[in-house]
Amino acid sequence: MYVPASAPSALPAMHTFPTLPAIRAARHRLDDLVETTGVRRLRDDALEARLAPGTQLWLKEELFQRTGSFKPRGALTVMLSLSPEQLARGVTGVSAGNHAISLAYSARELRTTAKVVMPRTANPFRIMLCEELGAEVMLVDTVHEAFETARAIERDEGRTFVHPYEGPLTALGTATVGLEFIEQTRANGVELDAVVVAAGGGGLTGGVACAVKLLAPHVQVFVVEPEGADTMHRSFAAGSPQSIDTVRTIADSLGAPRCEPYSFALNQAYVDDVVLVNDDAIRDAMRLLYRSAKLVTEPAGAASLAAVLGPLRDRLAGKVVGVVVCGGNVDATTVCSLLAKS
Repeated sequence: MYVPASAPSALPAMHTFPTLPAIRAARHRLDDLVETTGVRRLRDDALEARLAPGTQLWLKEELFQRTGSFKPRGALTVMLSLSPEQLARGVTGVSAGNHAISLAYSARELRTTAKVVMPRTANPFRIMLCEELGAEVMLVDTVHEAFETARAIERDEGRTFVHPYEGPLTALGTATVGLEFIEQTRANGVELDAVVVAAGGGGLTGGVACAVKLLAPHVQVFVVEPEGADTMHRSFAAGSPQSIDTVRTIADSLGAPRCEPYSFALNQAYVDDVVLVNDDAIRDAMRLLYRSAKLVTEPAGAASLAAVLGPLRDRLAGKVVGVVVCGGNVDATTVCSLLAKS
């Protein structure tokens, strides 16, 4: 349940959370390196038949962000803070796809290099995108091994490790999603009652929740995870960061192996609840987004809608609900297979 960030238990001892002026300054610094992605109210008979009566749905279409996901917001915020010497040595990172793609893009735009470590199970389409953007890709067997390899690259080559979801600067970058969402809906004369956003490691969810609560404290923020990658859900239940041994979900870009201290504390301070959805519900939401919104999303991009249609349906009845569509990096063969499977 949401508690004010001033509560002593909400703050890690070594860090403070983003402030509204800092989030605005971060968005200004990102400038046109990232897009101010669109928002729209989704009106469709098939969708309305599935929602609770009176519920309105607004989409924040972050799948149209540079590189196809929200990830450059955090990566660039980190990299723009590096010294010229650090930037010249390049960056490294771990990802099943979207963070790696964002590092490749960010390195190209800032005229440096990226060496990214990905599990062999990563979608070949995402590996291809990384390489097309100029990154060197290393493939390893597991996500846990990927972190070890990236840390070795950091040590041996002097590259800066850019974490896929942890840390104050990453959260500052992802908070710009929440800032834009509230400001854009208000520009349309709309006050949201709730925002629903999917979690991998919690960098996006924590940043979005922080910005939303700073701008509109009355808005509820719900985090969604796949049942097969439920690190944040476990962490909330335990009251401390938890890990999982294996990722078991089609939403591989939500497959963080563990919850980290800063991201957990930020989510704990600003998020109202964490709910779970299964892979069948994610596929169903992908199909509905394709039919009703004409959007082709990766599974992670549909997880938030899956929660609105499922575990949050009755809780959000009659509410004005904002849904973050976080990414769309999926190849044609994979998306057709997922959409066809019942």
